[in-house]
Amino acid sequence: MLTDDPMTVAGILSRCSLLRGLSPEWMTRIARESRTVRYAKGQRIFSQGEPCPGLFCVGQGVVRVFKVAPSGKEHVLHLAEPGATFAEVAAMGGFATPANAEAAEECTCALVPAERFRSLLHQHHDLCLQLIGGMTLWVRQLVDLLEDVVLRDATARVAQHLLRIDPSGGGEPFHLRVRKKDLASHLNLTSETLSRTLRRLAQCGMLELGAGRDLRVTDPERLREVAEGLLPAEFRD
Repeated sequence: MLTDDPMTVAGILSRCSLLRGLSPEWMTRIARESRTVRYAKGQRIFSQGEPCPGLFCVGQGVVRVFKVAPSGKEHVLHLAEPGATFAEVAAMGGFATPANAEAAEECTCALVPAERFRSLLHQHHDLCLQLIGGMTLWVRQLVDLLEDVVLRDATARVAQHLLRIDPSGGGEPFHLRVRKKDLASHLNLTSETLSRTLRRLAQCGMLELGAGRDLRVTDPERLREVAEGLLPAEFRD
């Protein structure tokens, strides 16, 4: 039986978007095969090219999934927050991890071991069919990210991201959970461009910037217009 405790294995899995389409029976079965893992801030979870430990579902904290270029430059592919997964494709496909994963802050995850997960998929056709529903949502999120990078300019990408992560929907202060340089990399921006864009949005009255990574969306409607590419006159000077 699934529990409401958000930090148990079952509690974490019940909030996982990838597994959302599974029946209660399959959620219970997968929870029995899984375990809780915890990582300190900055701790490496796995490195690129290592055997995949399994499917990770984030229950608390943020995980930074990134690749390192031969030049040493890092690019953040994914910032996995509660409800999100990582290493899912490698776990299903049985291949090595294609990137690195590190705890951006202290975090707790549910880990579905790769061998057990693949064994269940091979043996149970109905589990595969149920999993397709969650996979469609997962693919849609990837498409949204691609659209942001390809179709939105720097200012629109920043505005869209702030609207997505603002827990109050506008009006209440919140804290960026990752370093600005990691957020900039995730949005395919330089740190300088991100900082400059945040300042200009604040100057236009759409944001209030607090200390460190604290901020508040003060005009969500105008920020939404910016996310759609409708820049205010101040940005066109």
